[in-house]
Amino acid sequence: MSQALETGYVAVDGGELYYEAVGSGLPLVFIHAGVADLRMWDAQVAHFSPNYRVIRYDTRGFGRSKTEAVSFSNRQDLLAVLDHCKVDQAVLIGNSRGGSIAIDSALSFPERVNGLVVLGSGLGGFGSEEIPPELVEPIGKMQAAQEAKDWALLAELEARFWTDGPNQPAGRADSAVYEAVRSMTYENFINQPVEAQAQPLEPPAVGRLAEIKVPMLILIGLLDESDCVEAAKYLAEHVVNTQYVAFPDVAHMVSLEKPQEFNRVMGEFIERSVL
Repeated sequence: MSQALETGYVAVDGGELYYEAVGSGLPLVFIHAGVADLRMWDAQVAHFSPNYRVIRYDTRGFGRSKTEAVSFSNRQDLLAVLDHCKVDQAVLIGNSRGGSIAIDSALSFPERVNGLVVLGSGLGGFGSEEIPPELVEPIGKMQAAQEAKDWALLAELEARFWTDGPNQPAGRADSAVYEAVRSMTYENFINQPVEAQAQPLEPPAVGRLAEIKVPMLILIGLLDESDCVEAAKYLAEHVVNTQYVAFPDVAHMVSLEKPQEFNRVMGEFIERSVL
């Protein structure tokens, strides 16, 4: 018997956030990467919704969410989704930029979070602003495409960078993974004409990791961009209750490249550390 899917929009200052919720039990809230939208979690919704309440949403400026040209907080947006869905506490799962939002939110309202799962996560305040020599060429091409507003080319370059991995052979990742990321990225570029300004967490997360007390699962593909790989190691070293899992043959999109392995590792983590 299929479960009823709840969909709708959450009103936020200067915008509205599209969300989907299905299932019952411990709430799991999925936050997508910056080269995706909520559809990147399709395999996780199918796997976890029979036993958990699975909630996912398009962050402001992505997917079917809408925004005005305002200054906003991704943390407050997430809190609005939790409140709208009447969720007191949830496990937050985030990929890349979504991981950074999850970490920042756990620091901002710890009483609402009972677990963290991050994949190829960003970490506020971590890393150098200088571009590593090996990334100058690919990042330069992406910047040129962005300046030219060649959204089709930029979506292709972004998808190759994040699915294959920096300086990996084109086509290393499965073509379906590449095409999913390329199409989501392109749609974000052409369907979100207004850019809102996200307010960073101050002080940034990198100096506050001792405040995180909930169990945390850290997943990283070792073919990912070097800052992401180093951030994952840093999180594992500076958060008290962590599990670190590395995938040697995966880049940035762990849950898309290895959905079954990701679902198994995450499911075991939740059963062991959160329930």
